[in-house]
Amino acid sequence: MLCAMATPATASECGPQPQSRLLSLDVFRGWTIAAMVLVNNPGSASVTFAPLLHAPWHGWTFTDLIFPSFLWIAGVALTLSLERRKRSGADRRILFLHALRRSAIIFGIGLFLNAFPDFDLSSVRIPGVLQRIAVCYLCAAAIYLFSNVRGQMLWLTGLLGAYWVLMMYMPTPGCGAGRLEPECNFARFVDGLLLKGRMWSVTKDWDPEGVVSTLPAIGTTLLGVLAGHILRLGRAAAERAVWLFLTGNGLIFAGLVLNTWMPINKPIWTVSYALFTAGIASVLFATIYWLVDGVGLRCGTRPLVILGVNALAVYIASSMIADLMGVIPLPSPSGAMTSAHRAIYELLALIFPPALASLGYALLNVAICWLMAYWFWRRKWIFKV
Repeated sequence: MLCAMATPATASECGPQPQSRLLSLDVFRGWTIAAMVLVNNPGSASVTFAPLLHAPWHGWTFTDLIFPSFLWIAGVALTLSLERRKRSGADRRILFLHALRRSAIIFGIGLFLNAFPDFDLSSVRIPGVLQRIAVCYLCAAAIYLFSNVRGQMLWLTGLLGAYWVLMMYMPTPGCGAGRLEPECNFARFVDGLLLKGRMWSVTKDWDPEGVVSTLPAIGTTLLGVLAGHILRLGRAAAERAVWLFLTGNGLIFAGLVLNTWMPINKPIWTVSYALFTAGIASVLFATIYWLVDGVGLRCGTRPLVILGVNALAVYIASSMIADLMGVIPLPSPSGAMTSAHRAIYELLALIFPPALASLGYALLNVAICWLMAYWFWRRKWIFKV
């Protein structure tokens, strides 16, 4: 991981301002990483407000919108970045090697976080959030570099179609074909074959970032790539925002229609989920883009930009802080020794109702991460790979 000196986009002025940087993407990324830190760090998952938890299986909550938003943003960002380099004369093979290197580093960071702090390599989880981002970024970058818009649409259709065929028509031992229950589906079967003993400790015999479900996740990233093409249109910002808004609503509608045959489901990243969540990301970003980069309203964007320009560093820090808080001993309000996480939550629970105490603990994590990002911002540090 490299630490680069750079000057982040300023967002201190209120009112319309001319600008060259796509500030809205930093704002949207900042909002997404803040939401991810919030939902990943409840004081107690058993008393957390329902929108801050994943849907148990089929369906969706606010929490289920966050990860696909990251992948959608990655698709938009890689389109804008790689297109600039292509126009400056960079060789596509060199750009692909750069994407490969970047993906390998992000994947390695994900493995490090999975092993931290015990580093028991005999059972370390292989999949993970950063690992999925790395794979999806690499595949989307390769598709973008070596195909045109039509080809990218064909890849998107092919990936979603292949997933549909595998999940609905490939027979699973002991289950048959077309089953989408937690204990019986094709994605779970493949995870058991390829990732046995290396999966998420909560599920143990399947992984929410598993092998088969990565196919539609790449599709989510490609939907971001296609949104990036809309941003590159030589038209007014308002018109581009309208196109993003309309296509986003079209994706939401398609996801809801397909929900009839393949339910919206984050753990196995169904086709309906990929379309629905990318649609919501597109609609949200269209609104932010029109206000921030179109109208030029920057007032109040700085806190989110500070997080957005260092999203990777914030994610790494939040993950390590969460792990350390689970092992550092502290006395609880009752005097018994427990983890720092539990002790702080119990202290908050003396003041607030349990659900608010759980939310307060999560907000404390967001505040700590923001202060770290602000420290980087003041020193003009942006961490890149």
